[in-house]
Amino acid sequence: MNMSISAAMVKELREKTGAGMLDCKKALEEAGGDMNRAAEILREKGLSAAAKKAGRIATEGAVESYIHAGGKIGVLVEVNCETDFVGRNSDFRAFVRDIAMHIAASNPQYISREEVPAEVIEKEKEILRTQALNEGKPEKVVEKIVEGRINKFFEEVCLLEQPFVKDPDKTVAQLVSEKIATIGENITIRRFARFELGEGLEKKQENFAEEVMAQMKR
Repeated sequence: MNMSISAAMVKELREKTGAGMLDCKKALEEAGGDMNRAAEILREKGLSAAAKKAGRIATEGAVESYIHAGGKIGVLVEVNCETDFVGRNSDFRAFVRDIAMHIAASNPQYISREEVPAEVIEKEKEILRTQALNEGKPEKVVEKIVEGRINKFFEEVCLLEQPFVKDPDKTVAQLVSEKIATIGENITIRRFARFELGEGLEKKQENFAEEVMAQMKR
């Protein structure tokens, strides 16, 4: 796709990724002007600041909490960075809180697709195969359909692949990469726990009229 890549686009991508101006221009040309895809290209080539910092050890950081819906949903999340200085930075803490809020809203089950157990993936693929066959899809294309749909499954259950609740045009992974470029340190989301009131319990169902009558007889 041929299109003119403006200096403003190159500047925006540079600020987002920390990559060189020429690399940003080439990535934008390759991506046909798509900013998100260009950022991915830079990371794939190891040219973005995020890619260069990804291997560095991050053991500092912060644990943040987020309580939502009048105490009905609570989240704890640990996000690591490289230095205590950044870990205490208000911008970093706000970022960690945003991640906690996202987890409360989107209910991811895993951080990345690498964490999803093989048996869970196989079970999901089996369901998707059955669905495709029930839809009348030819058997020879079922596996390709399953592979496409399993990626959608990962987008639904993996934190890093979910659209960020505050900006659905970017994934959480892209948000992390942008923050790495801004802060200048490696950042990793290490673990989280999400609690929803009554989750997993058989909720008591009562007839309101019967409850009132029961109170009156006391």
